[in-house]
Parts: sequence; C-alpha cells; structure tokens
Amino acid sequence: MNATLSALAEPNRLHIVELLRDGPLPVGDIAEKLHLQQPQVSKHLRVLHDAGLVGVQPAANRRIYMLETRPLQELDAWLGSFRRVWEDRFDQLDDYLQELQSKPKQPDGE
Repeated sequence: MNATLSALAEPNRLHIVELLRDGPLPVGDIAEKLHLQQPQVSKHLRVLHDAGLVGVQPAANRRIYMLETRPLQELDAWLGSFRRVWEDRFDQLDDYLQELQSKPKQPDGE
C-alpha cells in the first residue's frame, strides 16, 4: 500500500488515475488532456504501473492504459478501518449530546 500512496502523492499521477477512472486511454490522449508532454506522462505512467495502479495493453503502435482495481481496493479497505473508528466516535458523541439534551435545564443563577 505504501507504493500506492507514494504514487498517488504526485498531483499529475493522481490526475492520470482520475482520467483513467472513466476508461482506458492512450498515452497521447492523457498528455493532451493534462497539457503535459508525452515523455512526462510516460514517466508518470511507469511509476503508476510499477505500483500496480495501471495496466497497459499494446494496440498497434499505441499503448492503452487502464486502471487496475486491486491497489485501490486495498486502499479503500485501509481507509475503511479509519471510517469505523470515526463512526464509533461520532456515535459516542451523539449519545453524549442526547444525554445532555435529556437532562432538565437549570434555572439561571443556580
């Protein structure tokens, strides 16, 4: 998972992943959409590929990149553990606030 987080920490790589969320794209289209040079995009795609976030399919003289779901599922599971902790804390806060609201109000000055 460290490789996934490290790869996604760079803004251009995150933008590439967001683009590929809508479907596979060739390198040239990614470069055009992000207003980057193709060699830059190829370097970012290599990092994403090494992290397991993208797969590549050769098509004639083009390379088509697509998202790989496994690393994103692992990241979601890891984030899910934090969601559960926060949901428990919010439930405890909600219980405490309901307890406070159910207590009779004290008149001013007491």
